[in-house]
Amino acid sequence: MKNRMTVQNVIAGSIAEEAGIEKGDILLSINGENIGDVFDYRFLMTEETLQLEIEKSDGEIWDIEVEKDEYEDLGLDFENPLMDDMKSCRNKCIFCFIDQLPSGMRETLYFKDDDSRMSFLAGNYVTLTNMKEDDINRIIRYRMSPINVSVHTTNPELRKFMLGNRFAGNVLENIKKLVDGGITVNCQIVLCREVNDGKGLDRTISDLSGFYPGINSISVVPVGITRHREGLFKLEPYDKVSSIDVIKQVKNWQTRLLSQFGSRVVYLADELYIMAETDIPDYEEYEDFPQIENGVGLISLLRYEFFEYLENNSFDHIPERKVSIATGVSSYKYIKEMAEILEKRYKNIKVNVYEIKNNFFGENVTVTGLITGQDLKSQLTGKDLGMELLLCRCMLKADEDIFLDNVTVRELKSLLDTRINIVDNSGKEFVNAVLGINKNL
Repeated sequence: MKNRMTVQNVIAGSIAEEAGIEKGDILLSINGENIGDVFDYRFLMTEETLQLEIEKSDGEIWDIEVEKDEYEDLGLDFENPLMDDMKSCRNKCIFCFIDQLPSGMRETLYFKDDDSRMSFLAGNYVTLTNMKEDDINRIIRYRMSPINVSVHTTNPELRKFMLGNRFAGNVLENIKKLVDGGITVNCQIVLCREVNDGKGLDRTISDLSGFYPGINSISVVPVGITRHREGLFKLEPYDKVSSIDVIKQVKNWQTRLLSQFGSRVVYLADELYIMAETDIPDYEEYEDFPQIENGVGLISLLRYEFFEYLENNSFDHIPERKVSIATGVSSYKYIKEMAEILEKRYKNIKVNVYEIKNNFFGENVTVTGLITGQDLKSQLTGKDLGMELLLCRCMLKADEDIFLDNVTVRELKSLLDTRINIVDNSGKEFVNAVLGINKNL
């Protein structure tokens, strides 16, 4: 049965428009081959001669022959880039954050995806446990690189236990196939205290770094533990002492790998440095920030951008202005520091920075991106919010102004009776938002 791939948009002046393809048409096949998703489409459309089978809105079937340059784009966008359902996760991980979610949140938050295509398209992490050899070969064939893999441990028996999947032990074999096929891999280790840390972490870093540069980077992220873990495997959160131990251990690996490869390869999430109450590494130590989307180096990058932007720009005649910022516990110190620097430089500026504790998920969750609308409401009500409240965009759904608990920005604005400004997570945007400067500057 052929997939029905509905055209969402036809680019003006494109080959597809010249061929008479319109929005709402359905692409049935290319050169007689069915198309499962966007990767099949991109691979097949690279040929110079194409036979397109199109179903028009009235049901009529068109056979269109196209002559074009090799790799020249047809100019089609589709309603669903995956063109089928995302693959869901078959694991039962002892640390799964989704299993720790309370009821009443956005429905999409409860879906556990484990789809290699989303790893390539959106940077999601996959475990490789639901892949057959054909799936691995397809990644290689279509050059779906880089791909992000949740490894956690290279000990086969321990990985089976941690993922709750008896087929999870062959991760190194699959990674080797990918690397040998020319695919770049970024790996993640969710570190669980007294489970896969200590000597187990040494083994995992040793095994994975042996694939460098095919494995481009390894991130070590502390397990996130909410207050909604009823009936789940007991996990202990990292504290100051245990975080210091992990930092020392990984620092030794970074020194060794930097000497061997010219790269540190393995990087720690910001939370570990914050829990250890030690300095965040300098900007240069993150090299090209290979896992910035995984919370690795976010604060260092933000501070670097902040100071660089201030150094290269000077703003005169800043009017009197009072604003407020709400941020998570882990980033409060750094946001407060930057706000105070702006207050000292621009005397007309006053910034109230509020540290929001995560009552919704529990005190062990400290990152800004998991702050909910109800915690903002309860902890900011009655506070001096000034002319407007600045909130980081990471608190919201990617394509909609809504918090994790379904509270919308509009509702929060009404509840707090204040203007809300959503700010991108960059040093430049931070300065511009506090000073009230046009974002195009």
